[in-house]
This record gives sequence, structure tokens and C-alpha cells, in this order.
Amino acid sequence: MSTQYLTLVNSVLRRLREDEVSAVANTTYSKMVGDFVNDAKRQVENSHDWSALRTTVVVTTSSGTSEYSLTGAGERIKVYSVINDTSNCFITYQTPTWVNNAVYNTGAVSSQPSYFTYSGVDSSQDTQVTFYPTPDGVYSIRFDLIARENELSNDTDTTALPANPIIHAAVALLARERGETGGTTAQDYFAIADRHLSDEIALDAYKNPEEFIFRVP
Repeated sequence: MSTQYLTLVNSVLRRLREDEVSAVANTTYSKMVGDFVNDAKRQVENSHDWSALRTTVVVTTSSGTSEYSLTGAGERIKVYSVINDTSNCFITYQTPTWVNNAVYNTGAVSSQPSYFTYSGVDSSQDTQVTFYPTPDGVYSIRFDLIARENELSNDTDTTALPANPIIHAAVALLARERGETGGTTAQDYFAIADRHLSDEIALDAYKNPEEFIFRVP
């Protein structure tokens, strides 16, 4: 279930006993709340490999080309598996140094790709990969991965992450910014946020067993 940016901001405002807004950009304060919502979202996003962020990117190779972009994946990804669906086999990660050494020692080899490595990002800030050996034809190669979301900016932008940990973390960040010490303190809010985050991670962890991840260096 996705939650809109404006909904998150108003949820935070209510918990801080502030008036709701019709747009995140309505006031200087609501814009600041929006910034903290994005900070909180990033914290939640980085705390766990959320199943809601899992996706598939398919790369179709061509003969003689070794480098490809994972279009739409962005640069902050975690790859679970890479499968050559044309040949029904896995492709294994190797470090850039390993691939460079292989090319240096054996020269340019053209064949069915067996390995991949990361090779920076393209002009759209999507992760690039290099296959070795260089593909000798058309192969359909499927990347099963976690792709991080973009920052929320428009009122109707949505996040697929659980809303409660984001809301409570943003409230805690704002309470600390405001220097609140009476009643519910920033420390109390952070404790509440941690409990919500732990609960959501526990629920999400049941959806997928532990898997090996090819992390971007």
C-alpha cells in the first residue's frame, strides 16, 4: 500500500499539534516538515531490504557489446540474482579487478556471458554493468534486485515503504529540532519510532528468507 507525500506530512503535523496543509509547500514550516519526512524515509529505506522495493530489470544483450545500463533501477541497488533466461543459467558477480585481469590475461573473449561486474552509472544515474565474456549474441538477462525510491517532492508522490516508521521518525526529528523537553520528548519519540520500525521489519522479514546479495561496491 502506497502513501502520498502530503498524507505523510499532514500525519506528522497532527502529531505535533499543528494545522494540516492543503499542499506541502503551503508554509515554510510544512516545507521543513517535508524535508524531515524525506530524511525519515531515507532512514527507514536504508534499515532493511524491503520487499516492496524489490523489482526485476531485464537486459537484452547484443553481439560484441559488454556494458549495459540497468534502466530505471537508479544507482542505489542491491542485486539478489542474475539469470540468463536464454540459456537458463545463473551469472555470477566478480569484482571489476577480476574482470580486468581476465580481459588482460585472455584478451577479448566473445561467448555466452558467465560473469558480471559493476561499471559506474550512465547519464540517467542508472547503474551500469559489464558482462564477461563479451556476449556473442542476443541473451535475455534478468536482474532480481532492490531499487531505492526517489526523494518525495510533489504532493501526490508516493512511497511503498510502511508509513508508520516514517511518520514517527519524522516526528522525532522535528521534536529534536524544536528542542521539546516537556511532555513527550524527542527521546520518547525516537523510542516510539524504533518500535514501529522493528515491528515492520519483523513483518516484512517473513516474506523472504535470507538471500545472498551482490552489493554495489
